[in-house]
Amino acid sequence: MAINHLAPEQTEQFADNIVGFARALRAAGLPVGPGAVIDAVNALQAIDIGSRADVYTTLEAIFVKRHEHALIFRQAFNLFFRAQEEWKHLLDSIPLPDHAKKKPPPASRRVQEAMSQPQMSETPERQEQDLRLSVSDKEVLQKKDFAQMSAAEIVEALRAIERMRLPQAELLTRRYRPDPRGLRIDLRRTLRASLRTGGEIIDIHRRGRIEKPAPIVALLDISGSMSEYTRLFLHFLHSITDARKRVSVFLFGTRLTNVTRALRQRDPDEALASCSAAVEDWAGGTRIATSLHNFNKLWARRVLSQGAIVLLISDGLEREADAKLAFEMDRLHRSCRRLIWLNPLLRFGGFEAKAQGIKMMLPHVDEFRPVHNLSSIQELVTTLSRPLPPHHRSLIRSAA
Repeated sequence: MAINHLAPEQTEQFADNIVGFARALRAAGLPVGPGAVIDAVNALQAIDIGSRADVYTTLEAIFVKRHEHALIFRQAFNLFFRAQEEWKHLLDSIPLPDHAKKKPPPASRRVQEAMSQPQMSETPERQEQDLRLSVSDKEVLQKKDFAQMSAAEIVEALRAIERMRLPQAELLTRRYRPDPRGLRIDLRRTLRASLRTGGEIIDIHRRGRIEKPAPIVALLDISGSMSEYTRLFLHFLHSITDARKRVSVFLFGTRLTNVTRALRQRDPDEALASCSAAVEDWAGGTRIATSLHNFNKLWARRVLSQGAIVLLISDGLEREADAKLAFEMDRLHRSCRRLIWLNPLLRFGGFEAKAQGIKMMLPHVDEFRPVHNLSSIQELVTTLSRPLPPHHRSLIRSAA
């Protein structure tokens, strides 16, 4: 049975369902435009809509443009068109709020939230009102602490973090490449070019330094007091990993775990789920000195060899603060180009470095910054985008 064999009112209902399904996909993060909706309606006229598999394959071929979107599309399709009903009721299908009994797969929460959004026509007056409210809400959201956010505010914060882009902070290397504005003369290319003119040098070729993005290495504390901030910062690291391939991420609590490969998955929910599966000590205790020792011994030479910028996210509340912690911090500081300590405790205006662990770590960092809201992450992006001389060391002791 094709669409053109349906009654007029059924055809209209079917088209409305396709439009609503496209809106749900767009809300879930898939780039679905009006052209794709028209293509979907036209394509369904050429198949038998009595076959659920044929309709699924047709819509997937039109709406899914990237591999990582296939999982979201499958969940949205099963949720939008009732899987437990017979396919003959397709024309009457509507979004369902029912949740599966088993553990939901990655990205399912995003799909369910997209399905639960009301589908309504918005007037220009309503759009203007929503715009005013959204601007006001964004101003409040920028300053609000992550630990005090509601579930809805955390969702908005995650969307804002995903839109952040870290400019390619260039790092001068020792290698050279042809550059007409370079400071060095490329003698070999200049002499080769002179052979064409009988040995007379007409054009002088030059060389300039090769610039590469500075590697970023993140060490994230996943203890109980840091879990809320770590999860949101993982979203930020995931958003910059697509543009910057030289990003390494390590999680530590009572042990050190490398989650760089897990975080490179395209879908953010899948990446965070893989990170959680790889870590055994999430929201547990804190052993900063032991974790830094393992990193310096096993990973420092692999990931810090090309002037990397190290982001240390921790509150510094070490249970076993002794000389070993200061030694490992000093070793880490000497191995990288720049060490930035991000501490959520700086959100308190009267913060003082009274804890023994903080006192031992603070002298070995280049910058000491807060990381508790969207504004602090945006300020970090600005800081990382600002170039530094190769041997610049500006130790900040403002919180000492």
